[in-house]
Amino acid sequence: MAKRLLMVKADGSVLVHSDGGSYKPLNWMSPPCWLVEDAGVWTVENKAGERLIITLEEILHDSSHELGVDPGLVKDGVEAHLQELLAEHVTTLGDGWTLVRREFPTAIGPVDLMCRDSDGASVAVEIKRRGEIDGVEQLTRYLELLNRDPLLAPVTGVFAAQQIKPQARTLAEDRGIRCLTLDYDVLRGTDSAEFRLF
Repeated sequence: MAKRLLMVKADGSVLVHSDGGSYKPLNWMSPPCWLVEDAGVWTVENKAGERLIITLEEILHDSSHELGVDPGLVKDGVEAHLQELLAEHVTTLGDGWTLVRREFPTAIGPVDLMCRDSDGASVAVEIKRRGEIDGVEQLTRYLELLNRDPLLAPVTGVFAAQQIKPQARTLAEDRGIRCLTLDYDVLRGTDSAEFRLF
């Protein structure tokens, strides 16, 4: 027995939360399911016949709230927003830089931004919220493919993220890829002095 938060949602789901574990419940039953309340015992059963049995010793608080129609969640600062802002302010990458295209197509997926630097050379830019080794590997694959195209080669790379892990930075620099740390709020204000290009 322990103190728990029990949630019964309008969609029929039942969740058992503790005070730890962030957003993840200790146990749950996804809809469609049915809740039967007996004295001190809740039995939740799904269509497969699986049961979650909750024994109630004491109720500290019981309330019900109508949440209304879900307007949806709009996230701010996701990779798509960073890509859009960096495309609008491509000179953040360097003076005289121009955007060739967002979502530049390749046989293995689109490059976030294809640019030309002040000398007219091609540069592929990969954008992440968190810069980790897998993002550097992804950009490396794009660069290997793009450098096979004589119309684009030589193509260099920039790895841009709000945070870049030290291991990712080390790998990128070892491969000749520059790293750019982005500040989303500053980027929206276009104060390029706050960017750090390595």
